[in-house]
Amino acid sequence: MHCGCYSLDLRIRNIRQCAGTRRVEHKPERSSSFHVCLSGFRCFFNCERDDLDAREMLAGRQMSNQHLKRELGLLHSTMMGIGGAICAGVFVTLGYAATLAGTALIIVMIFCGVINLLTMLSYAELGAAIPSAGGEYTFAKASFGGFISFATGWFEWISNMFYAAFSAVGFAYLLSYVLPILNVSIVAIIVIAIFTLINIKGVKETGRTETILVIILVILLGVFIVLGLLTNQAAGNLELSAPAGLPGVFKASAFIFVVYLGGEAIAVAQAEIKEPGKTIPRAIILSCLFLILLYTIIAYVVFRVVPPASLTEQTSPLAYVAKQFMGEVGVGIITVAGSIAAMTSVNTSIMAQSRVAYALARDGYFPKSFFNLHKRFGTPHIAILIGAIFVSATAATGVVNFVTYATDFGFIIGFIFVNLSLIKLRRKMPNLTRPFRVPLYPLTPILGIASSLFLIFFLEHGTLIIGAELFLFGLLVYYIRMVGYCRLCIAIGGMNLGISAFSALLAFLIVSNSLPIMLSSNTTLILFSFACLVSITYFAAGILSITTRNSGE
Repeated sequence: MHCGCYSLDLRIRNIRQCAGTRRVEHKPERSSSFHVCLSGFRCFFNCERDDLDAREMLAGRQMSNQHLKRELGLLHSTMMGIGGAICAGVFVTLGYAATLAGTALIIVMIFCGVINLLTMLSYAELGAAIPSAGGEYTFAKASFGGFISFATGWFEWISNMFYAAFSAVGFAYLLSYVLPILNVSIVAIIVIAIFTLINIKGVKETGRTETILVIILVILLGVFIVLGLLTNQAAGNLELSAPAGLPGVFKASAFIFVVYLGGEAIAVAQAEIKEPGKTIPRAIILSCLFLILLYTIIAYVVFRVVPPASLTEQTSPLAYVAKQFMGEVGVGIITVAGSIAAMTSVNTSIMAQSRVAYALARDGYFPKSFFNLHKRFGTPHIAILIGAIFVSATAATGVVNFVTYATDFGFIIGFIFVNLSLIKLRRKMPNLTRPFRVPLYPLTPILGIASSLFLIFFLEHGTLIIGAELFLFGLLVYYIRMVGYCRLCIAIGGMNLGISAFSALLAFLIVSNSLPIMLSSNTTLILFSFACLVSITYFAAGILSITTRNSGE
């Protein structure tokens, strides 16, 4: 029996390599570790082929989603985009953003909305042309393949989980504004558990829940806006000002951009949307325009009622503003609205991360169990549960600012790859059926890339370090999947035996007094015993690793 670790290698051998040669079928056979590493290196930045043939994917032969039911119409899809974006961020992060940008935050809201729209148009074209599960990952798979597609899916998966954690923590902070005795971490974990169960139940339930919650949310925010525009208790100042200058405005843009994220959940769920060629572009554009209008008016009302400096220490800035002209009733309205907004984002992001994991497992990057669908509900329940565990662990920290920046970084990287995928596919497959085309091409995707890079430049330095660490970890996962479990066991076993041999040599040098330093007898005994223990331990670990590999063959 052949070891299961060779499946990726065999799949790679069954596709065209970077030179674009004719597809050749190979019989299952083992190849040396050298050939696996060489194959992985050659396909690392493969722009033509990866695990799947791009044309077969676009034709729907390899990447069919026949088990995922198309049950979301225009209403549910649009509400999913709006609900995914209107998160607790606009209720929680507004205070810090106001300290950076002042009343210029109104302009920042429009600026971020335009940046979001530039890339969302690329989502609309690609989603209508390639309506398969996976969102950004699927687009990069069709365009580039290789490590680029995996990295896109990796950041998309990680970002959606961070986004779910961010929304759950925001929900908990909003409740703590009314009930200070609540534990933020416990409340966040409870709401994650509730929406995990809803997502396992089915996408129809997810879409229906999202629609109901978003409608209630919009009504509550509408009350806040109308009364805020009509109130005479306006102590704010709408004169344009930026306390930290232009750098502060740009930094606020990078920070507050999170309130526009989540709308790409429409593209992630594209395999479950009815008439994707028409519905996906309409839902994306409608949700983007609505968000720009809503956020701009909210920022206007906030600074009409209170000055930016008064929002600095507020855990729920929007509730504080509502209290100024509506009293405790306003606090209740905003708390309920913010809680609903957080719940809608948790709902869509848990759904989105599971679909990305499902697509990555489909192509062999993630364990096959992530690709399993629930026999009754037809949902990727394993992917949902594993993601929910990670989300809960992140939410348990209760740190809003860190999760905000980490979320921004991952999504912005995804935005860059989506725009690159659009440009690549336009050149690579000019005859591909495109129900929707990005206007002003190629200016629009180029501006999308440039603006995304611009936002990354103004993220916190710690966030960039976290992003680099996530990238390196993703690189490790990719390499392990390319090499395979059995060869990984051999590599680890070899390293363990090497450490064992080095420790044995060190023990010999110690006991023979061959070291260039003088040691006391007690120190010599302790070091010798420790070196022997390390040598024996690593020797046993090396043998076990190699034995595990052999037992799998």
